[in-house]
Order: sequence, then structure tokens, then C-alpha cells
Amino acid sequence: MSTYQKFPSTVIEGGVLKKGWPAILQEIKREGRENIIAIECYTGIHYQEVMSTMRELPHQLFVDTRDLFKSKEAVEEMTSTFMTDDALFGYMSNLSIADYFDREKLSEIKKRIAEARENGNVILFGAGATLVADPDLLIYADMPRWEIQQRMRRQQVNGLGVDDSRVPFSIQYKRGLFIDWRVLDKHKKGLYSRVDYWLDTVSEPKLIDKKTFHAAMEKICRIPFRVVPFFDPAPWGGQWMKEVCGLDRSVANYGWCFDCVPEENSLLLQIDGEIFEMPSVNLVYTKSRELLGEPVEARFGKDFPIRFDFLDTIDGGNLSLQVHPHIEFARENFGLHYTQEESYYIVDAREDSTVYLGVKSGIDPEAMIGDLRKAQQEGTTFDAEKYVNIVPAKKHDHFLIPSGTIHCSGKDTVVLEISATPNLYTFKLWDWGRLGLDGKPRPINIDRGEKVINWQRDTEFIKRELVNCFQEVATGDGWKEEKTGLHENQFIETRRHTFEKPVTHHTGNSVNVLCLVEGDEVVVESPTGDFEPYLVHYAETFIIPAAVKEYRIRPYGKSEGKTCMTVKATVRY
Repeated sequence: MSTYQKFPSTVIEGGVLKKGWPAILQEIKREGRENIIAIECYTGIHYQEVMSTMRELPHQLFVDTRDLFKSKEAVEEMTSTFMTDDALFGYMSNLSIADYFDREKLSEIKKRIAEARENGNVILFGAGATLVADPDLLIYADMPRWEIQQRMRRQQVNGLGVDDSRVPFSIQYKRGLFIDWRVLDKHKKGLYSRVDYWLDTVSEPKLIDKKTFHAAMEKICRIPFRVVPFFDPAPWGGQWMKEVCGLDRSVANYGWCFDCVPEENSLLLQIDGEIFEMPSVNLVYTKSRELLGEPVEARFGKDFPIRFDFLDTIDGGNLSLQVHPHIEFARENFGLHYTQEESYYIVDAREDSTVYLGVKSGIDPEAMIGDLRKAQQEGTTFDAEKYVNIVPAKKHDHFLIPSGTIHCSGKDTVVLEISATPNLYTFKLWDWGRLGLDGKPRPINIDRGEKVINWQRDTEFIKRELVNCFQEVATGDGWKEEKTGLHENQFIETRRHTFEKPVTHHTGNSVNVLCLVEGDEVVVESPTGDFEPYLVHYAETFIIPAAVKEYRIRPYGKSEGKTCMTVKATVRY
């Protein structure tokens, strides 16, 4: 039976939560403000439902900010540079929410607000509401990115200033990633100190006040915690996560488990027995120094730079043969200030498990690219074994994958992918002639891939520098610590602890991300009693904020007296 917790939450004592629209409206009315009420909105909310509810509040004037935006055609033209013509890749936008407003419409509504507020409430609803007028009461209707993506797939939501609910999901997601979410996050960062209430409409609507919100952020940035994992099928997906994570067995497969992607995961607050859901990135934006550590914040700002996810190919297939861009290419083509560096830690494997890694020594690059193009254009088979190293993989191996290195996991393998946060920047070179889950060929990027492949990452190089580069760095009573990577070109440091007895960790002024890769359960404790003991089960990823400084992990329950193992990632500086 699975012990994996799919909905981890943090208890917030003494918080104020209102559940259901009647209670929420009553709380807002209780404020008794006969003036300006603003409801700022993130994309992905069910706009009409929330707006119709807010119209029930007494008001003299109701303003939908979408009516003040430039035309949809003007917004599409304004954002076209960042959307690009590519099916997948755009360019990171530098737009602000103010750029979406029509100046004449904005000037006119300000006059109407000045008149209306003398006779009753003015309600401003939608993205950028606080730019229309300075509110006396501010409510923020937030939405986690993973939920937004589900609503995109169901064609339930539109992008910022456009009507794109019916376009393919990949195009909606591209607009969100490169434009909308950047614009709205930039705007939200300036509102945290001003918001009076936070609104959660992922399921049944709930409202918390600012005191509860800030108390939650203050608590979580100083204790171990988990974000809410999300799971997705894949063309190559497997069956391992169904058993280990307790997932729906009627689903064909699960390829991905994203257990630490704070820019997309949710954070659950347990308040008086109720669950309030919000984007976990709120913690990053409000408590970056405590969470990340000052040196990490100085380098990455309010970006969480470490990602953990599982790739499951048990009874599945090979991942696509792929490569990630180096930093210069990522900066010039996508506007990124760092790129996707990664590694494969093997959590489980069968006897035939393999990893494709680096090119074979002495191969002809032009011949390989030519064969890739031929396979793509003519629908023939690409002989990957002729050009790419196929390395046997067993449980607890660790393969390092600096940008520019050709790679993919083979079938019958469970990978803990430890990587830098930027996602989507995978150039598929070959996908084994299969179709995506939508029945269409997945985009292949040989043109881009050719420009970033590091041909020096050959057989000798990968054996010497990328495969099982373990180094014992410390031992103690019942424990051992090993350095397992990443490569010197990568900014993430990984350490593996094997232990039967308690082992003490120090955050080292960096956020720590860990996964229990061996053992049923462990408990994380504060040697000084600064936080309550935190229980972690097999395969769960958990985050230790830099502010924790020191913590201890010991086998617990079924694991007492047995060997446990964690893999820990920090930022090297």
C-alpha cells in the first residue's frame, strides 16, 4: 500500500478562513468600506463565475478591466515578438500589465470613478485593477500554474487580453510561460504588502486575510515542507508511479511526477481543518532570502533554481533522444539568464535498464545529423546505437548531464531528474517514430539541437566525468555522505547520505531539496526544537529553507534499524 502523500499541507494556527461564496461575500461586506474595492485576478480563474459573484457586492460602479484593455488584435500584435512563429518556443517578455491598457479608456474611467465613489462603492475587477484606481480594499484571486494548465486543456480559460481558449494547448501554454505569467508575477510582486484578502477558487472558493497569509509565509520559510506534486502521462510513460505514489490505475500510464517545481506547484495551508490552495511561488516571492539563502538570492533573485521530478518508463518506452541548450544560446534565443542543467539519479531499474548519454568517440557529426534529418523527413529509423553511448543503468547510479550533452533515459527505468528550474527547453532530436498522446508527431528540433550539441562529450568523457562520479566526503556513527555531482560546469551540488542512525545536515546558506530514495520513512528534526518533527515517506521530495540552518534526519517507523538513503541538492556558490 502506498504511503506517498499526494496532498501535503502545513498547519497554520489561528488563521482566518471563509469558505463558500456566501461567507466570502459576507466577510467582504463586513469591512463596511463605502469606497473602492479592487479584485486583482491571475489568469486561469473561472472569470465569469468569480466576476458574477463579486457583482453581488453593493456598488455604484462595476469595472471589468478587460474593457479597458487594448483590442485583442492590438494585444496579439504587441505580444507577437515574444510568441514567435515557433510551435513551442517563445521569448521571455519584458512587458508590464500597464502595457495592456488603452490610455484613453483608462483616462475616461478614472473620471467616472471619481464621480461614482461619492455615491457608493466602486468595484474594480480583473488583472491590473490597482492601476485603474488606488483601492481601499484589495482582494487577490490567485491560481496555481498547474491548475491553469488543466483548465487550458479543457478549453476553459483565456490568456491575458486575448481569446485563445480554443487554440492548441501548446500555444496557450507558450503564451502563459513566456508572457502572461511573467507579466502578472511582476505585477503581483508589488502587491503582497497591499493585499487584504487572498481568494482560492481551485475548487470550492475560500478566502483568507492578509494576517493569515503572511503568518503562513513566515512559518513555512523556516520549516521543512513539501509542495503538491502533480502527475502527467507521457508517450513513453510507465507503471511504477501508480504503485509507489498510489495513482489511478485506470490511467494508461504516468510519465512525469513533478514533486518540486515551485513555479508551477501548489502550496496547501491547513487552516481550522480546511485546505487553502495557492501557488507555491508566493513563498519564493515573499520570502526569497529566508528560503533560498542570501548568496542564492543574490545570484537568482526570486527564482527557485532547483527542480526535482520523476521520469517513469517501467513497462514504457525510451524518452526522446534530446539535448539542452547552453547558456549563450538560451540567453540569445529565449531571454533566459540560466539554462536547463540536469542529472539522472536512478531510483529504480530492471536488468535491461539503460541511459543514452553522449556521442560515441570518433563518430562523424555531419553523418549523425544527416541520419537524424533523413529519419525525420522520410519516416525511417534512426540508428541511435551507432552514434550514442548506451550505458547500463542500475538502482542508485547517477548520470550527470551538462547542457549540450545528448541524452535520454531508456525503458524500464525510474529516474529522479535533478535539474535547474527552466523548463520546456528540450530539443528533441529523435522520438523513436512514435506519436504524442494527441495522436500527432511531437515537435523535433534538429536545427536547434545541432547548434548546441557538444561533440566533445564522447565515450571517454562521459565515462570519466559523467557516470557515477561518487566521492566519499564524510562518515560518522551509522552514516556516510558522498558527493555525487553535479559536473563542474553545473551550479547544483548533490550529496547522497546513507544512514541507519541519525545524521545531521547544514543548509550551508542555500535552500536544500531532498528526496528519500531508500527506506520507508524518515523524520526530519530540529536539534534545537525550532520546528515540529516532519515525517517523510519513500520517494517524497521535501524542501529545507536556508533559514533552517541545521536539521537532523533519522530512520523512523518501519525504517528503524534499516538502511535509508537521501539525495540532496543545493546551489554551489
